[in-house]
Amino acid sequence: MASFGWKRKIGEKVSKVTSQQFEAEAADEKDVAENEEGTWLQAVKRRKESLLEGCIEKSKQLKDEAASLVENKRYREAIQKWDEALQLTPDDATLYEMKSQVLMSLHEMFPAVHAAEMAVQRNPHSWESWQTLGRAQLGLGEIVLAIRSFQVALHIYPMNPEIWKEDLSWARTLQEQQKVAQKIKKCDTSVEVTPFSPKSIPDYDFESDEIVAVCAAIAEKQKTVSANKTMVIVSASGTVETVTEKEDGAKPPDGSVFIKAR
Repeated sequence: MASFGWKRKIGEKVSKVTSQQFEAEAADEKDVAENEEGTWLQAVKRRKESLLEGCIEKSKQLKDEAASLVENKRYREAIQKWDEALQLTPDDATLYEMKSQVLMSLHEMFPAVHAAEMAVQRNPHSWESWQTLGRAQLGLGEIVLAIRSFQVALHIYPMNPEIWKEDLSWARTLQEQQKVAQKIKKCDTSVEVTPFSPKSIPDYDFESDEIVAVCAAIAEKQKTVSANKTMVIVSASGTVETVTEKEDGAKPPDGSVFIKAR
Protein backbone atom coordinates (compact mmCIF):
# COMPACT_ATOMS: atom_id res chain seq x y z
CA MET A 1 0.00 0.00 0.00
CA ALA A 2 1.27 3.45 -0.94
CA SER A 3 2.17 5.63 2.04
CA PHE A 4 0.68 9.12 2.51
CA GLY A 5 3.12 12.11 2.03
CA TRP A 6 2.92 15.95 2.30
CA LYS A 7 2.81 17.95 -0.93
CA ARG A 8 5.86 20.10 -1.29
CA LYS A 9 5.52 23.82 -2.19
CA ILE A 10 6.47 24.97 -5.66
CA GLY A 11 9.92 26.47 -5.81
CA GLU A 12 11.04 24.86 -2.64
CA LYS A 13 14.08 23.40 -4.37
CA VAL A 14 15.04 26.67 -6.16
CA SER A 15 18.44 27.81 -4.96
CA LYS A 16 18.90 31.05 -3.11
CA VAL A 17 21.33 32.44 -5.70
CA THR A 18 18.95 31.82 -8.54
CA SER A 19 16.17 33.54 -6.63
CA GLN A 20 18.25 36.64 -5.96
CA GLN A 21 19.26 36.85 -9.59
CA PHE A 22 15.64 36.66 -10.71
CA GLU A 23 14.59 39.44 -8.33
CA ALA A 24 17.38 41.68 -9.56
CA GLU A 25 16.36 41.23 -13.20
CA ALA A 26 12.71 41.94 -12.33
CA ALA A 27 13.70 45.16 -10.56
CA ASP A 28 15.71 46.33 -13.57
CA GLU A 29 12.79 45.68 -15.91
CA LYS A 30 10.47 47.61 -13.59
CA ASP A 31 12.78 50.61 -13.57
CA VAL A 32 12.95 50.57 -17.35
CA ALA A 33 9.15 50.41 -17.62
CA GLU A 34 8.70 53.28 -15.18
CA ASN A 35 11.21 55.37 -17.04
CA GLU A 36 9.50 54.70 -20.35
CA GLU A 37 6.09 55.51 -18.87
CA GLY A 38 7.37 58.74 -17.35
CA THR A 39 8.90 59.76 -20.65
CA TRP A 40 5.63 59.06 -22.49
CA LEU A 41 3.58 61.06 -19.98
CA GLN A 42 5.95 63.96 -20.23
CA ALA A 43 5.74 63.85 -23.99
CA VAL A 44 1.96 63.88 -23.88
CA LYS A 45 1.97 66.76 -21.40
CA ARG A 46 4.35 68.77 -23.55
CA ARG A 47 2.23 68.12 -26.63
CA LYS A 48 -0.91 69.17 -24.80
CA GLU A 49 0.72 72.37 -23.61
CA SER A 50 1.92 73.07 -27.12
CA LEU A 51 -1.57 72.59 -28.54
CA LEU A 52 -3.08 74.79 -25.84
CA GLU A 53 -0.60 77.54 -26.58
CA GLY A 54 -1.41 77.21 -30.27
CA CYS A 55 -5.15 77.48 -29.54
CA ILE A 56 -4.65 80.55 -27.39
CA GLU A 57 -2.48 82.17 -30.05
CA LYS A 58 -4.98 81.41 -32.82
CA SER A 59 -7.88 82.61 -30.68
CA LYS A 60 -6.13 85.91 -29.99
CA GLN A 61 -5.50 86.32 -33.71
CA LEU A 62 -9.18 85.72 -34.49
CA LYS A 63 -10.22 88.14 -31.73
CA ASP A 64 -8.03 90.87 -33.18
CA GLU A 65 -9.43 90.24 -36.65
CA ALA A 66 -12.97 90.48 -35.29
CA ALA A 67 -12.20 93.79 -33.58
CA SER A 68 -10.86 95.15 -36.87
CA LEU A 69 -14.04 94.02 -38.64
CA VAL A 70 -16.19 95.77 -36.03
CA GLU A 71 -14.38 99.04 -36.67
CA ASN A 72 -15.44 98.70 -40.31
CA LYS A 73 -19.02 97.84 -39.20
CA ARG A 74 -18.77 94.32 -40.62
CA TYR A 75 -20.60 92.89 -37.64
CA ARG A 76 -21.66 89.53 -39.06
CA GLU A 77 -18.15 88.63 -40.09
CA ALA A 78 -16.86 89.69 -36.67
CA ILE A 79 -19.37 87.40 -34.94
CA GLN A 80 -18.19 84.53 -37.10
CA LYS A 81 -14.58 85.18 -36.08
CA TRP A 82 -15.55 85.22 -32.40
CA ASP A 83 -17.42 81.94 -32.78
CA GLU A 84 -14.31 80.36 -34.28
CA ALA A 85 -12.22 81.72 -31.42
CA LEU A 86 -14.70 80.32 -28.89
CA GLN A 87 -14.18 76.87 -30.38
CA LEU A 88 -10.52 77.17 -29.45
CA THR A 89 -10.88 78.94 -26.08
CA PRO A 90 -14.42 78.36 -24.78
CA ASP A 91 -13.62 79.84 -21.35
CA ASP A 92 -12.59 83.25 -22.65
CA ALA A 93 -15.17 85.66 -21.16
CA THR A 94 -14.00 88.62 -23.26
CA LEU A 95 -15.07 86.86 -26.46
CA TYR A 96 -18.63 86.50 -25.17
CA GLU A 97 -18.68 90.08 -23.88
CA MET A 98 -17.52 91.55 -27.18
CA LYS A 99 -19.98 89.37 -29.09
CA SER A 100 -22.81 90.62 -26.88
CA GLN A 101 -21.97 94.24 -27.66
CA VAL A 102 -22.09 93.61 -31.40
CA LEU A 103 -25.37 91.71 -31.11
CA MET A 104 -26.86 94.73 -29.35
CA SER A 105 -25.70 96.90 -32.25
CA LEU A 106 -27.65 94.55 -34.52
CA HIS A 107 -30.70 94.87 -32.20
CA GLU A 108 -30.63 91.14 -31.46
CA MET A 109 -31.34 91.46 -27.77
CA PHE A 110 -32.07 87.85 -26.82
CA PRO A 111 -28.76 86.51 -28.21
CA ALA A 112 -27.01 89.53 -26.69
CA VAL A 113 -28.35 88.72 -23.22
CA HIS A 114 -27.35 85.07 -23.63
CA ALA A 115 -23.80 85.97 -24.69
CA ALA A 116 -23.44 88.41 -21.77
CA GLU A 117 -24.68 85.77 -19.33
CA MET A 118 -22.07 83.35 -20.67
CA ALA A 119 -19.41 86.02 -20.13
CA VAL A 120 -20.52 86.54 -16.53
CA GLN A 121 -20.46 82.80 -15.90
CA ARG A 122 -16.92 82.53 -17.28
CA ASN A 123 -15.66 85.49 -15.27
CA PRO A 124 -17.96 86.73 -12.48
CA HIS A 125 -15.35 89.34 -11.46
CA SER A 126 -15.44 91.16 -14.80
CA TRP A 127 -17.24 94.49 -14.39
CA GLU A 128 -17.30 94.90 -18.19
CA SER A 129 -19.33 91.70 -18.53
CA TRP A 130 -21.83 92.82 -15.87
CA GLN A 131 -22.16 96.22 -17.52
CA THR A 132 -22.79 94.66 -20.92
CA LEU A 133 -25.31 92.26 -19.39
CA GLY A 134 -27.18 95.18 -17.80
CA ARG A 135 -27.34 97.06 -21.09
CA ALA A 136 -28.63 93.98 -22.91
CA GLN A 137 -31.27 93.42 -20.23
CA LEU A 138 -32.29 97.06 -20.51
CA GLY A 139 -32.78 96.53 -24.24
CA LEU A 140 -35.27 93.77 -23.43
CA GLY A 141 -37.16 95.99 -20.99
CA GLU A 142 -35.94 94.05 -17.95
CA ILE A 143 -35.26 97.18 -15.93
CA VAL A 144 -35.05 95.53 -12.50
CA LEU A 145 -32.54 92.93 -13.71
CA ALA A 146 -30.52 95.61 -15.48
CA ILE A 147 -30.30 97.70 -12.29
CA ARG A 148 -29.02 94.67 -10.40
CA SER A 149 -26.36 93.98 -13.06
CA PHE A 150 -25.20 97.61 -12.97
CA GLN A 151 -25.02 97.46 -9.18
CA VAL A 152 -22.80 94.36 -9.34
CA ALA A 153 -20.53 96.07 -11.89
CA LEU A 154 -20.35 99.14 -9.66
CA HIS A 155 -19.55 96.96 -6.65
CA ILE A 156 -16.64 95.39 -8.56
CA TYR A 157 -15.39 98.74 -9.89
CA PRO A 158 -16.84 101.52 -7.68
CA MET A 159 -14.63 104.23 -9.21
CA ASN A 160 -16.16 103.88 -12.67
CA PRO A 161 -18.21 107.07 -13.32
CA GLU A 162 -19.76 105.68 -16.50
CA ILE A 163 -21.70 102.96 -14.67
CA TRP A 164 -22.90 105.34 -11.97
CA LYS A 165 -23.74 108.45 -14.03
CA GLU A 166 -24.94 106.85 -17.26
CA ASP A 167 -26.02 103.24 -16.92
CA LEU A 168 -27.46 103.11 -13.41
CA SER A 169 -28.92 106.62 -13.54
CA TRP A 170 -30.66 105.96 -16.85
CA ALA A 171 -32.04 102.63 -15.62
CA ARG A 172 -33.51 104.25 -12.51
CA THR A 173 -35.11 106.98 -14.63
CA LEU A 174 -36.76 104.34 -16.80
CA GLN A 175 -37.95 102.54 -13.68
CA GLU A 176 -39.68 105.69 -12.39
CA GLN A 177 -41.32 106.27 -15.76
CA GLN A 178 -42.51 102.67 -15.79
CA LYS A 179 -44.07 103.07 -12.34
CA VAL A 180 -45.93 106.23 -13.42
CA ALA A 181 -47.21 104.52 -16.57
CA GLN A 182 -48.42 101.51 -14.58
CA LYS A 183 -50.17 103.80 -12.11
CA ILE A 184 -51.97 105.68 -14.90
CA LYS A 185 -53.00 102.43 -16.53
CA LYS A 186 -54.36 101.13 -13.24
CA CYS A 187 -56.42 104.29 -12.74
CA ASP A 188 -57.84 104.05 -16.26
CA THR A 189 -58.95 100.47 -15.79
CA SER A 190 -60.55 101.22 -12.42
CA VAL A 191 -62.88 103.90 -13.85
CA GLU A 192 -66.27 102.36 -14.54
CA VAL A 193 -67.71 103.09 -17.95
CA THR A 194 -71.25 104.51 -17.59
CA PRO A 195 -73.50 102.86 -20.19
CA PHE A 196 -75.53 105.21 -22.36
CA SER A 197 -79.22 105.15 -21.64
CA PRO A 198 -81.83 107.35 -23.40
CA LYS A 199 -83.50 109.86 -21.16
CA SER A 200 -86.90 108.77 -20.00
CA ILE A 201 -89.91 110.85 -20.83
CA PRO A 202 -90.60 113.14 -17.89
CA ASP A 203 -93.87 112.89 -16.07
CA TYR A 204 -95.87 116.06 -16.71
CA ASP A 205 -98.15 117.53 -14.08
CA PHE A 206 -101.36 118.06 -16.00
CA GLU A 207 -102.76 120.20 -13.18
CA SER A 208 -99.95 122.74 -13.31
CA ASP A 209 -100.60 126.36 -14.27
CA GLU A 210 -98.69 126.05 -17.55
CA ILE A 211 -100.79 123.10 -18.77
CA VAL A 212 -104.02 124.80 -17.74
CA ALA A 213 -103.03 127.98 -19.63
CA VAL A 214 -102.25 125.99 -22.79
CA CYS A 215 -105.57 124.16 -22.64
CA ALA A 216 -107.44 127.48 -22.13
CA ALA A 217 -105.74 129.02 -25.18
CA ILE A 218 -106.70 126.04 -27.35
CA ALA A 219 -110.30 126.20 -26.14
CA GLU A 220 -110.52 129.93 -26.85
CA LYS A 221 -109.30 129.40 -30.39
CA GLN A 222 -111.84 126.67 -31.01
CA LYS A 223 -114.55 128.92 -29.58
CA THR A 224 -113.69 131.71 -32.04
CA VAL A 225 -113.86 129.32 -34.97
CA SER A 226 -117.21 127.95 -33.93
CA ALA A 227 -118.73 131.41 -33.25
CA ASN A 228 -119.76 131.73 -36.88
CA LYS A 229 -121.51 128.71 -38.36
CA THR A 230 -122.14 128.24 -42.04
CA MET A 231 -125.38 126.62 -43.25
CA VAL A 232 -126.51 125.50 -46.68
CA ILE A 233 -130.29 126.03 -47.24
CA VAL A 234 -132.23 124.46 -50.05
CA SER A 235 -135.71 125.95 -50.56
CA ALA A 236 -138.79 124.13 -51.78
CA SER A 237 -138.31 125.60 -55.19
CA GLY A 238 -134.78 124.06 -55.41
CA THR A 239 -132.83 127.21 -54.68
CA VAL A 240 -129.56 126.60 -52.76
CA GLU A 241 -128.37 129.37 -50.46
CA THR A 242 -125.39 129.56 -48.05
CA VAL A 243 -126.22 131.44 -44.83
CA THR A 244 -123.86 132.28 -41.94
CA GLU A 245 -125.56 131.68 -38.61
CA LYS A 246 -124.56 133.64 -35.54
CA GLU A 247 -124.11 131.92 -32.26
CA ASP A 248 -126.66 134.19 -30.61
CA GLY A 249 -129.42 132.08 -32.01
CA ALA A 250 -130.15 133.59 -35.46
CA LYS A 251 -132.99 131.84 -37.24
CA PRO A 252 -133.40 130.93 -40.91
CA PRO A 253 -134.92 133.68 -43.12
CA ASP A 254 -138.30 132.03 -43.52
CA GLY A 255 -140.22 128.99 -42.47
CA SER A 256 -140.17 127.38 -45.89
CA VAL A 257 -136.95 125.57 -45.24
CA PHE A 258 -136.96 122.18 -46.95
CA ILE A 259 -133.50 120.92 -46.29
CA LYS A 260 -130.96 122.24 -43.80
CA ALA A 261 -127.43 121.09 -44.18
CA ARG A 262 -124.39 122.19 -42.40
